[in-house]
Amino acid sequence: MAALLSLLAAASVATASPADCSALIGARGDVVVDKATAVPANAAFKPDDSRTFYKSVPVSAGFCRVEGRIEGTIGFELWLPLAWNGRLLGAGVGGDAGVFNYIDMSLRVGQGFATVTTDAGHKASDAHWMRNAKARTDYEHRAVHLTAQGAKAIAARFYARPVDRSYFTGCSGGGRQALKEMQVHPQDYDGVIAGAPGPNMPLQSVRMMWFALEAQRKPQAALSDADWLLYESRVTAACDGMDGKVDGIITDPLQCQFRTATLLCKPGQGEGCLTAPKLTMLNSIIAPLRDERGRAMDRGLLSAVRTRPGPPSPLLRAMWADAAHDDPAWDELTFSRTGDLALINKVMPQLRGDSTSIAPFVADGRRAILYQGWQDPSTNAGPTLEYYGALARDNGGLGRLAQNVRLFMVPGMYHCRGGPGVDSFGASGHAPVSEDASKDMLWALIRWVEQGIAPERIEASKVADTGSFTRPICAFPKSARLRGGEWACEHDAALLRWPSAKLTK
Repeated sequence: MAALLSLLAAASVATASPADCSALIGARGDVVVDKATAVPANAAFKPDDSRTFYKSVPVSAGFCRVEGRIEGTIGFELWLPLAWNGRLLGAGVGGDAGVFNYIDMSLRVGQGFATVTTDAGHKASDAHWMRNAKARTDYEHRAVHLTAQGAKAIAARFYARPVDRSYFTGCSGGGRQALKEMQVHPQDYDGVIAGAPGPNMPLQSVRMMWFALEAQRKPQAALSDADWLLYESRVTAACDGMDGKVDGIITDPLQCQFRTATLLCKPGQGEGCLTAPKLTMLNSIIAPLRDERGRAMDRGLLSAVRTRPGPPSPLLRAMWADAAHDDPAWDELTFSRTGDLALINKVMPQLRGDSTSIAPFVADGRRAILYQGWQDPSTNAGPTLEYYGALARDNGGLGRLAQNVRLFMVPGMYHCRGGPGVDSFGASGHAPVSEDASKDMLWALIRWVEQGIAPERIEASKVADTGSFTRPICAFPKSARLRGGEWACEHDAALLRWPSAKLTK
C-alpha cells in the first residue's frame, strides 16, 4: 500500500521553476507577499527559528519561501516545493501563538507538500495583544481560515493550477485550530488532524488557574514535581499490567482504581509519601472542579494524570486580565470560577472548540482524526473523550460518526508527546518515517480522504535513551491488548461507558 501511495503521489507531482518565485511579491487584496525567496535544493536550509518553540529541521528540498501578511496583522509563511505533490498542508500553532510552526513545515515540505503556517494574528512579542478585539477573533479562528484561503490562491498562481487536496495538522492550540476549521470553516481543508485539542479551553483554563491560585494560598500543601511523580509512579505500578504487559504504561486509565490514602505519610516517615495537607490538595485537584456553590464543573482527572510542571501558562493571565477584564493590573486573587468563565465565554465566544455542528464538514466526504494522550497534564483526556461522545450523540451515533471522524487515544503519552508511552506516529511535530499510512497519521488521513480506507490502527513508536519500542494506537472504542505475544486492537467497553453528558459550563 505504501508503494501505491507513492505512485499516486508521484503521478500528481507538479514542478515549478525558482524563477517563478519573485513574481509572487506584491499585494492581492488583503494578502500581501513581502518576500518570496528561492531556496535551492541541498542547501540544508533552516529559517531563523529563535523566536518560536517550533524548531526547524534542515531542509534539502528546493522550494519558494513566501513571507507575507493578511489584513496587515496576520503573519504567514508558505513554502512551495519545486516538486509538488498537489497537496497543501496547514501547520497549526499552540499556546498563545504569535509564532510560526517551522517544524511541521520543514518535516513535510520534502515530501512534496506546500506547507503554510500563521502566527494567528499577532506576534509573541506583542504585549497585551488580547486587549485588541481583532487580535482575539483572529486568534480564535479567523487567522487560520484566511491563511488557508490566501495560501491556496498563491499556490495556484505559482503552480498554474489549483491545489488538489488540502490538509491541516496541529496539536494543543493547533489541535483546537483544527477543530475550529472543522466546525466553522469546513470548506478550507479536506482533512484535519486535531491533537490534544482541549475542546473547552476556557473551562480547562479555569481549572488550571484555580489550582495555581490554591497552591499560592496554601504553600504548605503545594505539590512539587517529586510529589506528582510519586503519585504517578504508584498509580502506574498498581494498574500497569491490565493490558497483559508490565511496561510502565497504563493502557486504559478508565479501568484503573487507586486509593490515594495509601500515599499518606506514616508517623516518622519523611520520604516516599505525602503529608496530610498535600494529600488533601492532591485529592482536590484530581476530583471534579467545583464552582462557588459546590457544583461539579468538570469530571476531574483520570488516574495517573499529573498537573503540568512549572508555573502556569502565561496564556492564563492574558485571558483573564487582558481579554476578560481589559485590565493588565487585574488582581488574580479576585478570580471567580463561574464569573470569569462566563466573562471569557462572552468576550471570546469562539475560543471553545466543542461545537458538534459538523454536518457541512462531513457532507462532502471530509475526514478528521483526533488524538489524545491519556496522561496529558495540560489538555486533559477527559474533555476530549466527552467531546467525541457528544459528536457521536449529535451526529447519528458512533458508527456513523466514525465514517468521517475518528479518535485515537495514546496510552502513556503526555501533552502532544513525551511520557512513558509511544509518542511518534506522524502527527504534528513527529518526524515522518515514510509515506506508509500504517505508521504515519498524516498519510493515514490522506489515504482515508483520497481512497476511502479508514484507519483502524497506527503503529506508533517511542525513541528514548532507555530504549526504543513500537506499539499500536487504536481507533476508538478499541485499545491495545497483548495476545500471544502480539498487540491487538480490541473492543474496550470502559471507553463506551465514559459519560458524554454536558456539565455545568
